[in-house]
Amino acid sequence: MAIESVGIVGAGTMGNGIAQAVAVAGLKAVMIDVTDAALAKGVATLTHSLERLVSKGKLAADVRDAALTHIETSTDYQRLAGVDLVIEAATENAELKTRILKQIEAAARPDAIIASNTSSISITALATTLADPSRFIGMHFFNPVPMMPLVEVIRGLQTRAQIAQDVHELAKRLDKTPIDVKNSPGFVVNRILVPMINEAFFVLAEGTASAEEIDAGMKLGANHPIGPLALADLIGLDVCLSVMDVFLKDFGDSKYRACPLLREKVAAGQLGRKTGQGVYRYDK
Repeated sequence: MAIESVGIVGAGTMGNGIAQAVAVAGLKAVMIDVTDAALAKGVATLTHSLERLVSKGKLAADVRDAALTHIETSTDYQRLAGVDLVIEAATENAELKTRILKQIEAAARPDAIIASNTSSISITALATTLADPSRFIGMHFFNPVPMMPLVEVIRGLQTRAQIAQDVHELAKRLDKTPIDVKNSPGFVVNRILVPMINEAFFVLAEGTASAEEIDAGMKLGANHPIGPLALADLIGLDVCLSVMDVFLKDFGDSKYRACPLLREKVAAGQLGRKTGQGVYRYDK
């Protein structure tokens, strides 16, 4: 099936980024969230992103203008009835995602593909939420979506082969590079990345080095473009903690225990860039 329209449930960082990528590719994007305020914030964020790309000469002004006409927003799930693919892009919480997936299935066409942008939760387990789990797949984008070229395509035990092929083709139309990943906690990138971030928190908590020195060490010594602690602030400390908790539960291995400092910062509401403070402070 050629995918020409995409529904995105969630207008936050990942949701509006996916909507932007879809719209820039010339496809219809229908973005759903629970409030008009959340939708307005999502549209404002992606509009600013498009403007920045135009100002840097990375996107033509006419492409920006066309993209904005391809985006629809609504708080009504029934607006998903006509789309070919729906991507759930909510917070990394299994209970929340399960509830949303049931709402998506109730509204979407029987032949529509349903995907999750989860970064760590089992696709096979999430698929059991649906009456037809064979049309469900993982489609994991990376932040910031407009700039990051990778999409992990995760096939659950029940996913039909044709669904994976259709999603692969869509990823390419969005100017992304898809990679096939087996269903496993964290898949590939986060399985490696988030424990590294967690270890950086242990190093910080133990006083081995300052946050700036830890980040400089990984940038200059491992050729990383951004240090692990700054990256945690960008991702969101709450997201990092959620992923580590999923790893600990699913693998049952103590090496995935979250650093107490990471957990404490999340408890304090110091979640990173989105709250103005995480490991570092940010001037809003």
